[in-house]
Amino acid sequence: MPETFAQRLLLVHAHPDDECINNGATMAAYVAAGRGVTLVTCTAGEMGEVLVPDLSHLAYEQQGGLGEHRRGELAEAMKILGVTDQRWLGGFGAFHDSGMAWHEDGHAMAAEFVPDNAFWNADLVEAADHLVRIIREVRPQVLVTYDQFGGYGHPDHIQAHRVATYAADLAGVPSYKLDLGEPWTIAKIYWSALSETRMRDSLRRLREAGDTTTFEGMEPDGDLPPFVTPDHLISTRIDGSEYVAQKMQALAAHASQVEQDGPFFSGGESGQAFWGEEAYRIARGTPVPGDDGYETDLFAGL
Repeated sequence: MPETFAQRLLLVHAHPDDECINNGATMAAYVAAGRGVTLVTCTAGEMGEVLVPDLSHLAYEQQGGLGEHRRGELAEAMKILGVTDQRWLGGFGAFHDSGMAWHEDGHAMAAEFVPDNAFWNADLVEAADHLVRIIREVRPQVLVTYDQFGGYGHPDHIQAHRVATYAADLAGVPSYKLDLGEPWTIAKIYWSALSETRMRDSLRRLREAGDTTTFEGMEPDGDLPPFVTPDHLISTRIDGSEYVAQKMQALAAHASQVEQDGPFFSGGESGQAFWGEEAYRIARGTPVPGDDGYETDLFAGL
């Protein structure tokens, strides 16, 4: 049970696979270190693009059923990472994937059609209360979620940020809905980030090696999309190099969503090494940086 751990990390993500892409090495590292790791997934990703031809019938616009399939993929990924506490916000199926469209500027946005029960349409207090209950039960010292733009503009990522941020505040209010549990204040909150320097270095190695398709449209010295974070905004770098193979194996478990020969499994830094470092921006609490100016532990100072 979560309360048996002296230090506890809570992650709030929009869909299955987001957790592996952003924080897979961090999660595996903290599990190995004996810290409690709880993942809250807000939707089952019912409207995701199906990349496996044999599973194309599961797509939302066809027979449907992708969410249930991705539920199994997530369970397998968590088994690989060693995470034993994964929860669905409000219970499985409470909030539906909202879908997305691409803006002409290259970032995601809400699509013209959004299901009525989509997470994007969720009442903020209702959704936050589900998370308040979890926060007060698990009592994490650290929370990880997205920035205010959800990294790249996906409406479910933005909503996950809003819900996590609001719930973290409500959970600590001494007089707020005590039926949801004893109040708890989260000491440190982080937003996942991707280092601009590392991204440019990796792109340079890829292009020098003749790879023009991985991260197509992005160049080492060109403009980068909003999910890439300037290094001066990054507070924390987790060295997950010891766990990168575990992370990539867990990501591969999300087979309906991740191409085995796609950009996540390519890299200009000895294959998958790029994904071994995971960066964060601190949004609450006091960072405890080392000599290079960065924290190396989300629990630093606690």
